[in-house]
This record gives sequence, C-alpha cells and structure tokens, in this order.
Amino acid sequence: MVPWGDPSASPPSSALEAAILDQSPWLSSGEVPAAYAPPHERTLARVLWSRVLYEKPHRFQLILGPRRVGKTVCMYQTVRRLLAQGVARERVRWLSIDHPMLRTLRLDEIVRIAVQQAQATHEKPAFLFLDELAIAEQWDAWLKTFHDQHWPVRIVASSSASAALAERRESGVGRWDEVYLGPCLLDEQMDLAGIEVRLRVEATLAETLEGLGEAEVDAAKLARALEEHLLIGGFPGLLSDAEAREEPAQRFLRAQGVVRHDAIERALFRDVPQVFGIDDPALLERLLYLLAGEVTGILSPQSICKDMHGLAQPTFDRYLSFLERSFLVFTTTNYAATERSTQKRGRKLYFVDGAARNAALQRGNVPLGDARERALLLENAAAAHVHGLCRATGLRVHYWREREEVDLVFPHPSAPCAFEIASSPSHGRAGLQALAAAFPAFASRRWMVSPRGSWTSARASRDGIGSVPLGLFLIAVGRQSARELVGGAYPVPRDQSGEVRERRPARAAPQRRKARSKKA
Repeated sequence: MVPWGDPSASPPSSALEAAILDQSPWLSSGEVPAAYAPPHERTLARVLWSRVLYEKPHRFQLILGPRRVGKTVCMYQTVRRLLAQGVARERVRWLSIDHPMLRTLRLDEIVRIAVQQAQATHEKPAFLFLDELAIAEQWDAWLKTFHDQHWPVRIVASSSASAALAERRESGVGRWDEVYLGPCLLDEQMDLAGIEVRLRVEATLAETLEGLGEAEVDAAKLARALEEHLLIGGFPGLLSDAEAREEPAQRFLRAQGVVRHDAIERALFRDVPQVFGIDDPALLERLLYLLAGEVTGILSPQSICKDMHGLAQPTFDRYLSFLERSFLVFTTTNYAATERSTQKRGRKLYFVDGAARNAALQRGNVPLGDARERALLLENAAAAHVHGLCRATGLRVHYWREREEVDLVFPHPSAPCAFEIASSPSHGRAGLQALAAAFPAFASRRWMVSPRGSWTSARASRDGIGSVPLGLFLIAVGRQSARELVGGAYPVPRDQSGEVRERRPARAAPQRRKARSKKA
C-alpha cells in the first residue's frame, strides 16, 4: 500500500476535511479571487509556476523572506498561473499550517488528507501550497519523506523564518530549492508605479553598469521614487495603498507604524519564539533596537553586550543569527583572499529594508530632515540591493577594509565589482584605489555611487573608477537580480553539498621596497 493511502491512518473528521477544502476557493469557482492574487506580479510569481509544473527532476519550492513582502500573494498568483495552464482545480490545494484545525496535526497527516481529496497519482500529482511551513514540527524531515518516498505531490511553501538552518541543509539538497523574496527593490517599485525605465541588462553587473550611459528614465519621477523608497521602504502593500492626498510626513509615519506592527513585532514575538524556541523575545527586541543604532558600522559584540547589562556573547551571536534568519537584518564580512582571513575581521550590519530600521528606532519623522540619518539610509539601500542580487546568485556581499575601506564588494566569479556609497560625488577614492592595488581584478570595475552623481565609465576613466547616480545604480542592480531569478546568467561554482564556492581574485604580490643607495 502506498504511504499516502495508508488504511491504518485514522479517517479525517468532516470538520477537518471541510477546513482544508474551504482554504481553496477555486475548487468551487474555478478562479483565484482577485483580492488574493492582484494582477500585478513580482518577478518570482512570473517564473515560479513553470518551475513547479515543468522542472525535472522536480524539487519542492520554499519561498523565504520577511513579513509583508508578498510571499502569500506570490503563491496565490502561482495557483492562478497553474489553473490558466490547464491544471485541474481539484488537484490544487491551499493549506495554511497556522489554521487552528491544522496546527495540532503532523505535516504528513495534513498532506495525506489533501492527496486523497485530490485523488492524486504520479501521472497527475497534487499541487500543495503550504503557507507558513516552518510552524510545522519536523517539517524538513517530512519534506524529505515526501520526496524520497515519491508521494504524488508538488509542493510550494512559505516561511517568514529561515528554513536554511545548517543542520537541515543536507536534507534539502536535491529535494527543495530555497527561493528568497525580499522587499521590492527600486526597479520593482517603479514598475508597480508604472514608471518606464529603459535599461539594457547584460550577463554581469559590471557590464550592465558600463552600459548605463544609454539608460532612459524620467529624472524627476526617479527622484520621487528614490525618496519614497528610502523613507517608506519596499513593502508592496505600503507602496500600492498610498492615498494621493496624504502628506508625505503623515504617510511616512503611517508606514512606520505598519512595518513595526506587522514586520517587526510579529517576527520578534511570534515567528522567532515559535521556530527557534526562545523564551525572552523582549531581549531580542532590545537587541534589534541597539543594532539599529549600529547600522552600516562594524559591529562590536563586546560593546553591545555591555550595553545589554552583561549579555553573554554566545547569546548575542545566537540572537543575531535569529534576526538574520528572520530576514530583518543581514551582515557583511571583510573581503579577503582566504575564508579564514575573511572571518577574522568584524561584520558590518544592515537592515533588509531601511523602513524596518526606521520602525525599530521609532524616531518618527527625524529621517526626513537629518543629514546623517539620510546618509545611513543611502548606504543601507545600496547594500540591501546588492544583498538581494547575492541572494539570487548564491554569493555573499562583503566590505573591504585594511588601512582604507570600501563599502560594498560583489564577488562575481569572473567580474567582481566594488562600490563606495557617498553623499557627494567628490567623496574620497582612496579606498577604491587601495582595493585595486591589493586585488587587480577590480581595476576597471569600481564605482563611486552618490545621489547627485552623473554616470561615467569605469573602463574609460583614468583611474579605473566610474561614477553612477544612486537611483540608476539601484535600478541596475534590481534588474540584474531579476535576470538571475528568471534564468541565471552565469554559473555559480558549488561544492557537492550545494554550498557556493567563491573564487576570489588573486591578491597582488607585495611590492618590495627599493634598496636605498648607500653613500659612497
């Protein structure tokens, strides 16, 4: 007897079966309600359905990301796409793991009922959409079981807390893909607003940036969109529900309150305790508040632990990892020739979206007129965009620091790039020059990024350093991320476990000092 038809399993109650059926309104109407799946689709929704339907050998798809970025909407839009492709409605089931009727059941019991309801076979598998999968106990073990025992299912799942735990990655290799969906990048925001941008996306980010001289976009509209992105962030619901008559300051405060309640407090007081089992979420909230004051800087765990009245550093490291796995913050490491050297220096901290930092600090309208706050938001936005590109390519964003410093390093295997984020195009270039001296592979792939800068080619410049306006830079990085998500423009080297292997450029040989001539 096949495991999903095990006759020893207790028959489900009529209430339970009804709870499962009620979550899939297309079973009766044949359509996904427009309120669940709005017409505008982010890039992931445009491609996920084809992976689910056609990928061979098939793997389950896990959508990971912070709250309020549209993971659930993307899944409903994928359902709509599958129905449009001719998949029978009876084969598609929605299962909210947080539903009161389902939370007391094991994941295999829920899936078995759905498979039997759909009368699934290997030729006509059931398409199951599991919302908030990480709530289920031993979800990773059950996904492994479903895959290895060839249950007739194609699974798409979401989680607001990272499933990418070290001890679970081995189970996932070859069985599921983890797809990151973050807040909207600037290009997605402009697309949502109907602002046209003509920009050629090349095979690598370096080539795309070199072609920005031919980009076409309305400068005034870009400036307004950038201002909105810095202050309100990239949470789709806040971008699409704006009231035209609302004052910018009022809209900023309203958005700040929504982000704090929905994206931060729910993550800290619900997701993290449920998934990671901590019993003091208030301590985690205080840590997030202190980290918000350290954004763009190199972290000092000792100093933060002291400010938190003697918090042990192992606890600090563990709680910071929870915040990272909940997609509220991310850290960058120092770029070096070896992994050992990379880990020696401290980490820099950024928020996945600057709006989350504003909400964590609860500083009201201060960022609207504070030059220092604005500078932090500029660098955070640039880092978050490059971080999104790294998520799409399986790489890691770095900074570089020896005697000088460079804000962002994108370690592409054959075309690495480096960026200094500044408030003014006249900002010093010593860091970018020192990086190229240490790593010649960056020689013609360095850019100064600033809000008021103009585009110049890095290849054609005398010092190998180009310049690019911040808004255009963010759009280019976002478009590059979309290209990678759709198909992958270049192969990323991986080892047998699926981990990315960064091919770091060779460090320049140290120059020997010329021997001083001795006086006769």
